[in-house]
Amino acid sequence: MVIDMSTSRSETSHTTAQRASGRRSHDDAPDTAAAFARLAGLGDGPERDAVREELTEAWLPMAHRIASRFRDRGESVEDLRQVAALGLVKAIDRFDPSRGAFESYAVPTITGEIKRHFRDRMWALRVPRRVQELRNKVRVARRELTQSPGSPEPSTARIAEYAGLTEDEVATGMEALESFSTLSLDAELSSDDDGYSLADTLGSSDSAYDVVVDREAAKEGLRRLPERERAILYMRFFEDMTQNRIADRLGISQMHVSRLISRSCARVREEALGQGLRTAFAKE
Repeated sequence: MVIDMSTSRSETSHTTAQRASGRRSHDDAPDTAAAFARLAGLGDGPERDAVREELTEAWLPMAHRIASRFRDRGESVEDLRQVAALGLVKAIDRFDPSRGAFESYAVPTITGEIKRHFRDRMWALRVPRRVQELRNKVRVARRELTQSPGSPEPSTARIAEYAGLTEDEVATGMEALESFSTLSLDAELSSDDDGYSLADTLGSSDSAYDVVVDREAAKEGLRRLPERERAILYMRFFEDMTQNRIADRLGISQMHVSRLISRSCARVREEALGQGLRTAFAKE
């Protein structure tokens, strides 16, 4: 059996060169050191734009590979690639060739851009950054604790211990896991014939609360009225007596009863409104 040693040496030399350069089989890290050195010496203008575009095209496959790591998280791959391309352009504009390899600078820059996209654009409701970070810690802890087949769902205490969080922080993170997107108010919550939607479970304004507030506000003013005026108001508004019947019972004219009712109501109203204003000023 004859072996072509020259071919073997050539293949070995090529493999060694690949390992030395750290290239992967997909090889999306081109040698662009000369182009970056040239870009660093150019000012704004068409020539710089051309070199910048050349570098963007050369490194775009790497940006797309990074974007693919974030698929299946509720965002389309095309949108993720656009975000990654934006991060790539930022990395090219900010890169200093004297500080090392471009890839070591570009990868965290592009990854950070994609993560910011998820943080700022993908939440249906604006969630504080601290809560988003808790969500990520809880998600990672749950995934790592359930990696083994048949592993039970970890308890809140177990997740807290594993992630170095308090149980309250884990509870907050768990709630955030379910809050990435909102549910439509038209979403059906029951499949029965008499099914209802989420909107059907929401409360509505109840005018009875205003009556309670007004009644409580009027109590103090009613207590301050003379006994006869309190009796007149009680007969008129609680016993539903006419002014003529009240006048007959008290032995006064109907006109006098009318004046007493108007005066008493005005006094109670003034005291109630005054108390409301004093409370508002006190809160300020």
